Amino acid sequence: MGHLRWFTAGESHGPELVAMLEGCPAGLPLLAEHIDVDLARRQKGYGRGGRMKIETDRAALVAGVRGGETLGSPIALVIQNRDFASWEGRMGPAPFASPPEPVVRPRPGHADLAGGLKYGRRDLRDILERASARETAARVAVGAVAKRLLAEAGIRVVGHVRAIGDVAAAELDLPFDELDARARASDLSCVDADAEARMREAIHAASHAGDTLGGVVEVIAVGAPPGLGSHVHWDRKLDGRLAGALMSIQAIKGVELGLGFEAARRRGSAVHDPISWSSSDRTFPRASNGAGGLEGGITNGMPIVCRAAMKPIATLRRALGSVDVTTKAPFDAAFERSDICAVAAAAVVAEAMVALVLADALLEKTGGDSLAEVRRNLAALREAQAEFPR
Repeated sequence: MGHLRWFTAGESHGPELVAMLEGCPAGLPLLAEHIDVDLARRQKGYGRGGRMKIETDRAALVAGVRGGETLGSPIALVIQNRDFASWEGRMGPAPFASPPEPVVRPRPGHADLAGGLKYGRRDLRDILERASARETAARVAVGAVAKRLLAEAGIRVVGHVRAIGDVAAAELDLPFDELDARARASDLSCVDADAEARMREAIHAASHAGDTLGGVVEVIAVGAPPGLGSHVHWDRKLDGRLAGALMSIQAIKGVELGLGFEAARRRGSAVHDPISWSSSDRTFPRASNGAGGLEGGITNGMPIVCRAAMKPIATLRRALGSVDVTTKAPFDAAFERSDICAVAAAAVVAEAMVALVLADALLEKTGGDSLAEVRRNLAALREAQAEFPR
């Protein structure tokens, strides 16, 4: 059991999304506005579908917070689905006056058919509603709480877009604050303005072709102390936990940490990061960061760098071939209103997932039922590491 536990509930066109977060220390300043900022970021991006014009996501904190501070008890929050008003006759929990037409033509690339076979559901809407990436709004909400906790520990996290389709952003060596500002100012969460313009053109072309685009997002975390995670068991290795969290996001098909797959193409001398000593701040910095801030499943004090590859949206206006699961006759796949490209949103979701894993690892290392206790323990940890190996 982790120190920070969370789960979400709700369907894409159901009444609301619900999230619960347990293990957050007492005394953390928290307002709904802290969450709403990231919910708005998740909804932006050129290439998003009509749903984003209907929903304006806002979080309602309904438990675990009093007077603007967490209580140490489970935090519960709700995000209303405004589109439910148009779906109540098909998605409400009460028995239907007349059965809605079932979805029987599964879409390639979605959970429709695999989920229907697993759960024995004849109407594939019972699968696609929960499998939808609409669920990530709840993840972003709990991730925003985790980011508030990390900020109190001096840890900051930012996600941005590295590529959309075959258009890649330039490798820019930017200070963290500038990277964060550029990503937030960009409609596609891209820090390279020239690449962003070409990304928009690629999305526009895909839209006209009835097609979709995926891409690559990157999440960087700075300020994490050495020692988060562990080398002693497979399930405590922080790189494994980060990779699993990122792979759990809808449409993510690949994850890299640090150099990732590029490390396999280089010699060791061009991969590993020489260690030095800084007497001014009593730390062990590196001249490079091929490891992405993680060695042996443990943070080493360098920035944590994760990348995730998102496949193109699987719902296509130019439908792919499928089969009617009732008659077994060939049909074009069913079309649900969808995005052309949601890579910018994936950057925000990936940021939230990395924050949740790091917050859990922070509490695992420092303990503490209150924010004041976490701060004291973290200060003691940093002081002990500065005096290492005494």
